[in-house]
Amino acid sequence: MEALVGQDFAPGTLERYKTSLKHTQEFITWKYKVSDIDITQIDHGFISDYDFWLRSVRKCGNNTAVKYLKNFKKIIRLCMAHGWITKDPFLGYKAKIKAVERPYLTKEEIQMIYEKEFASDRLNQVRDIFLFSCYTGLAYVDVKQLSKSNINVGIDGDQWIFTHRQKTDTSTRVPLLPVAQELILKYENHPQCVNSDILFPVLSNQKMNSYLKEIANVCGINKDLTFHIARHTFATTVTLSNGVPIESVSKMLGHTNIKTTQHYAKILDKKVSDDMAVLRDKLKIKKG
Repeated sequence: MEALVGQDFAPGTLERYKTSLKHTQEFITWKYKVSDIDITQIDHGFISDYDFWLRSVRKCGNNTAVKYLKNFKKIIRLCMAHGWITKDPFLGYKAKIKAVERPYLTKEEIQMIYEKEFASDRLNQVRDIFLFSCYTGLAYVDVKQLSKSNINVGIDGDQWIFTHRQKTDTSTRVPLLPVAQELILKYENHPQCVNSDILFPVLSNQKMNSYLKEIANVCGINKDLTFHIARHTFATTVTLSNGVPIESVSKMLGHTNIKTTQHYAKILDKKVSDDMAVLRDKLKIKKG
């Protein structure tokens, strides 16, 4: 996997597998009091105990535990494919990812952040980059890598962003909404952007998130604001609740599977109410 980073795998995937290996090694030491065991000893009991260890000793939440076991299952499949083990130890093991409530900003909260003038340039800068992501749906790492060459004329003659999602290596094309265009122009002559050929002077993810908490505080927004919330906001408040079909949203987010988009897609009560109002009008029986 390490040899194929950048081709078949994202760096984050490699890190996840390294962590999975570390956890497996720690579990074997905890359970069997040895540093390694023969592959043929892996049975259903091993899987159940590993699941228990992740949840109790490692204090992993349900979804994290399930993901580590999913990584382990891929290794087991390889072992079975090579004939090193003949019986699938995962037979009868069932664990499901639980749907997570994904926070996002409302239209009013976006407006509040947009209109606020912060005391420091640094906060104003972080706010601008965060808002750009709210209006494009791009993830932190993808915004950080943007340069002028990523802006091209789209099918409609307007400016679009053409880029590749680092996480899934899928191509993403997003038409630029007015606020996003305005923010690009704002940083056009920023020294860091000019010298490094980037669209925005993006700080480290850790620093961005720490400043975003300050921004939420100043604006009186009682949400744990992180950069990733911008992506949820784009999916929910900016696009879906304004009638953009989920297929288009999925394409702009660079998802390879529409099911992934449905996690983001909180179909808001407001949208349901608007849709039903249209239906109500259509169903009105004209009298006389």
